[in-house]
Amino acid sequence: MADQQQSQSSSLLEKLFKLSAHKTNVKTELMAGLTTFVTMSYIMFLNPSIMSKTGMPFDGLFLATCLGAAIATILMGLYANWPVGLAPGMGLNAFFTFTVVLQMNYSWEVALGAVFLSGVLFVLMSVTRLREWMLDSIPMSLRLAMTAGVGLFLGFIGLRFTGIVVPNGDNVVALGDLTHFGFGAYGPEAPALGLLSFLLIAILSYRRVFGAVFIGIAITTFVAFIMAMVMPSDFFTVAEAAKSFAPESGFVAYPAGGLFALPDFSAIAPIFWKVDIMGAMQVAMIPVIITFLFVNIFDTAGTLMGVAQKANLQDENGHIEGLSKSLKADSTASVIGTAFGCPPVTSYVESAAGVQAGGRTGLTAVTIGVLFLLGVFFLPLAQTLPGFAVNGALIYVAMVMMTALAKIEWDDLTEVAPAVITTVMMALTFSIANGIAIGFVTYTALKAGTGKFDQISNGVWVITVLCIAKFIFLGH
Repeated sequence: MADQQQSQSSSLLEKLFKLSAHKTNVKTELMAGLTTFVTMSYIMFLNPSIMSKTGMPFDGLFLATCLGAAIATILMGLYANWPVGLAPGMGLNAFFTFTVVLQMNYSWEVALGAVFLSGVLFVLMSVTRLREWMLDSIPMSLRLAMTAGVGLFLGFIGLRFTGIVVPNGDNVVALGDLTHFGFGAYGPEAPALGLLSFLLIAILSYRRVFGAVFIGIAITTFVAFIMAMVMPSDFFTVAEAAKSFAPESGFVAYPAGGLFALPDFSAIAPIFWKVDIMGAMQVAMIPVIITFLFVNIFDTAGTLMGVAQKANLQDENGHIEGLSKSLKADSTASVIGTAFGCPPVTSYVESAAGVQAGGRTGLTAVTIGVLFLLGVFFLPLAQTLPGFAVNGALIYVAMVMMTALAKIEWDDLTEVAPAVITTVMMALTFSIANGIAIGFVTYTALKAGTGKFDQISNGVWVITVLCIAKFIFLGH
């Protein structure tokens, strides 16, 4: 009887995912899914950590991250049959929080409205030829710069929140006190431990240790926990010690009920479908919507095409099997994620780890999605992790994203300068939107000024005009 049930299950999975045609099996797909999940599980802790600074509840954001990632990834697996994991996009969540809400002073409900509208546009582009036009119109150097710029933006945030970099009246920024353990304007700061988190993750990743990001965060948390117990009281000022080690401070405290708990889904109620679409439908929000759209499109396209190549989903003519379906699944996921209170949900480059482990079909994705569903039981663990340990991971993710600059044609100044200015200005203006806009204007000016008009596509001309109009009529 058991053998018969196992045979029927295998037959169903074969029918759904065409395992034989992709030269894989159930065991391989399950292990590949576990591999991808472990490599991208950090998003369960990073996303709520970042977005809670908008005033959204941490508990609700944690559940939203798990549920949004699970639904989107299972959709990718069942509809597109691709071994790709999806979750709220890193960089997009930072843009949502620090630029749209904290810098531009829009409510998070309006920001979610902009995410929703950008998702709808992405869906429309995915079912029409607009998608191909957009991807073909934007030069590769600017696409790569968007990824690298978002990375530098994230890196600056991670350095600031760990206290490694601090504000300075004379030089704007300066190196923080690496011996400091206490409260700063941005929450608990422990620069040395933040640096330790980053270095551990980088070393473990270089050595290809399974789950390097999560292990690095865990070790740093454990070190902080031990320090809180054994350090002499005079190592800290009395005020800092009282704050730093209070359970509610977030420095480090073991949860009384353990690291796991049954999820309280009512926690998501304050953010579920709290989308202010009408508030987002104003002229000043156009650059925000376009930024969400651009970053999502190019991040998704780059990830999916890279995964397709690694998974042998590309034929001898360069045609990628199921690319159209995967793009539709990804774009639809952005809209679905908005309902839960997530920034744009997008495909994760960490999916390549699962492909490297043998994942070839949607069964890998479904496995990832199921594991994200199980993640809802880990809320106490997420609440325990100190900010500096998580933000050390943020610095690592930033460095990985910045490797996109290596693919730029460095011997062509008209490609290099726009890419570099795009990357740098995202961090220095603390705005992904401004970085993209300045990059397009620089690209068009340099190409036109050097007589390379044939390299400026109609799409770039249109976007450049819109960017100039943004600076003239909307300012920064």
